[in-house]
Amino acid sequence: MTDQARRSGGRGRPRTQTSSGGFSDAQSRAGRSSGGLRSQGQGQGQSQGRGRGGGGQSRTPEAPADFAIPVGTPARPPAATFAELEMPKALLSSLTREGVTEPFPIQSATLPDAIAGRDVLGRGRTGSGKTLAFGLAVLARTTGRRADPRKPLALVLVPTRELAQQVTDALTPYATSVNLRIATVVGGMSITRQANALRRGAEILVATPGRLDDLINRQDVRLDQVAITVLDEADQMADMGFLPQVTKLLEQVEEGGQRMLFSATLDRNVDRLVRRFLTDPVTHSVDPSQGAVTTMEHHVLHLEAADKASVTAHVASREGRVIMFVHTKHGADRLAKQLLASGVKAAALHGGKSQPQRNRTLDQFRDGNVTALIATNVAARGIHIDGLDLVVNVDPPIDHKDYLHRGGRTARAGESGTVVTLVLPEQRREMTKLMSTAGIRPVTTKVRPGDAELSRITGARTPSGIAVTLAVVAPAAPAPSSANRRPSAPRSTRPADVDANGNPRRRRPKQRMGTTGAGTAGGPRQAAGFSGKASSAATPGSGSKTGSNYGTGRQRRPAR
Repeated sequence: MTDQARRSGGRGRPRTQTSSGGFSDAQSRAGRSSGGLRSQGQGQGQSQGRGRGGGGQSRTPEAPADFAIPVGTPARPPAATFAELEMPKALLSSLTREGVTEPFPIQSATLPDAIAGRDVLGRGRTGSGKTLAFGLAVLARTTGRRADPRKPLALVLVPTRELAQQVTDALTPYATSVNLRIATVVGGMSITRQANALRRGAEILVATPGRLDDLINRQDVRLDQVAITVLDEADQMADMGFLPQVTKLLEQVEEGGQRMLFSATLDRNVDRLVRRFLTDPVTHSVDPSQGAVTTMEHHVLHLEAADKASVTAHVASREGRVIMFVHTKHGADRLAKQLLASGVKAAALHGGKSQPQRNRTLDQFRDGNVTALIATNVAARGIHIDGLDLVVNVDPPIDHKDYLHRGGRTARAGESGTVVTLVLPEQRREMTKLMSTAGIRPVTTKVRPGDAELSRITGARTPSGIAVTLAVVAPAAPAPSSANRRPSAPRSTRPADVDANGNPRRRRPKQRMGTTGAGTAGGPRQAAGFSGKASSAATPGSGSKTGSNYGTGRQRRPAR
């Protein structure tokens, strides 16, 4: 099921481009539509740029835009229903089967332009349905085409393995309905299997930049027939770490093809890609870059360093699941061990684990076998967990984008949730600055282990103190396939001491050391099975293979 399966009231309507091809956040704050649509959340109570989370306990003011919106051809009007869009009937039927009956705001705004082939910049908060916003357009425009081996027709670039798997899982039911094949290539998995999948042919390729570059260098894939390219989480893909690889890949796709960039936050780093690779792009922004997570409560808990471990254990012991973010993979492993020793079913998720390990950990978390997921920022993008209502920043994030994406693991698809950040005295100034940059006004509370206020905000409970261990689920062994196996002949019922002709089998006599070839006693010792003639007349180097020269390496070819 996609992240759109859950519906809720009170969703905002999309703000599309103005008649001049763009819109300004200042205009939105002033309450002027200028040819576009305001989000429903910007009613009279929020017309001055304030948003309220669940329960009215946190406010999210809009900050000035930090992304230069391109001005060009005006955008098409938003679609109220999927039926208005030029999509194959099979695709519309699959949407109904999956329970997706009406488009989310980001989909309503971007799909008309994306299906028409325009270059698109889409910005919407986490969990707003961006995957289907670009995915349906890719499927609609690729339906009816067939890819040659190693030559995909559409490319979706993502920064993490988890996000690649989420995109694949979300699009597979719809791709199957229109007979399109999806291949996923990410690090940490068998590159040979991925190369084989590309060799068989796939119309849509979902990839992380590093592994895709490896496959290109191995000549297992070519991008010269890619007519549609999507960058999901475009802000992270535009960071300096990814930018060289992303630029190299975009230079190899079909010239003049369609490019789409989607993210919860679009900042000035994206400008480089927009100026170089996009032509007359149209921008649709359902949520501003700052304060994009507006459907949740934001809490900052001040505490002393001596209380941090205990407070963390109390929160992790709550009834229900929680994701806790830390900076490093070693810190994640250490905290998971400490929580297990305290009686909390905890597991770590970070880039140091193999992809099968990460998948098993996520499955355990979804099934409830793990209640506290201790993660690094690898889980901040691309993980969708239904019903998750609490995210805890045990280590405060480095910048506001990390805060927004971490918090985006909850309050998805219109639901509400809570984001809690644990802050030590020496971290207060930096955290205040980060919240201001993010456009978040959190509720600040000073807490200690066992406080009633801590329990009210997070549901914290005293841990049992009885150490627990997680059951290691071994991967199921694949069932042996008999499709290509030759049928075995029926076993014979003949006794073992009778040959094929019905005669009694005769045992062969054993040859023993210490006997002559005739089997008489005495004479030189010879190896069993030796059939040569012992000869004392042979001379070294004569080339004879009998007697004492045989097997000694002293045979020589005669000189010419």
